Amino acid sequence: MTKKVTPYKDSELGKKEQVTKMFDAISDNYDGLNRVISFGIDVKWRKRVVSILKDKKPATILDIATGTGDLAINLTATGAHKIVGLDISPGMLQVGKKKVIEKKLQNTVEMIVGDSENLQFPAQHFDAVTVAFGVRNFENLEKGLSEIYRVLKPGGTLVVLETSVPVKTPFKQGYHFYTKYILPVIGKLFSKDRSAYTYLSESAAVFPHGKDFNNILGKIGFIAMENKPQTFGVASIYVAIK
Repeated sequence: MTKKVTPYKDSELGKKEQVTKMFDAISDNYDGLNRVISFGIDVKWRKRVVSILKDKKPATILDIATGTGDLAINLTATGAHKIVGLDISPGMLQVGKKKVIEKKLQNTVEMIVGDSENLQFPAQHFDAVTVAFGVRNFENLEKGLSEIYRVLKPGGTLVVLETSVPVKTPFKQGYHFYTKYILPVIGKLFSKDRSAYTYLSESAAVFPHGKDFNNILGKIGFIAMENKPQTFGVASIYVAIK
């Protein structure tokens, strides 16, 4: 990442601690605000992640930066018998655990606190790993991806859903206007944490997307990398194999 972006610019805390604090603060209204900000399209993107993995029939899946658990819950459609949703924010996980209980998925989906850059699982443990809108929050991107590589079984699949920046006109200009002027205003109106949604747009802008991200995956050791741009390039789904 060319520029380090953190949620609270005047804080002495490290990025990891700041991200935890930020997501704890916005956890209660995160889901609703996400639907507003993305116009509900994020739901469709998650379904595409599920569709990609469904064909691979994974028995075990780790969903990193699971947040309030939307993707972890959706991944039950793959037929996996064990899905672990891991997040650094206890506040986000509390919301996710309520969803899991409401849907009676406790036997399949487990929500746990954990650090994506220091995963508490043995090597070669999961058939698949997913990350939705989380890799740009890693304090050390390569360390986090290396940990994912470690816990994946040989032949296992990584699927990353992440925001990206459109490169074609007029979508590029529209994206910059929306993220710079509209997104922070929506965040300030509806969120208790005024800096959170400014950070989310800024971190998306500096994240190495497209070929740059695939090159990092290749450096870690992944193969067969694919980049699937979504909705005019405002998001991308990356698929890679260990």
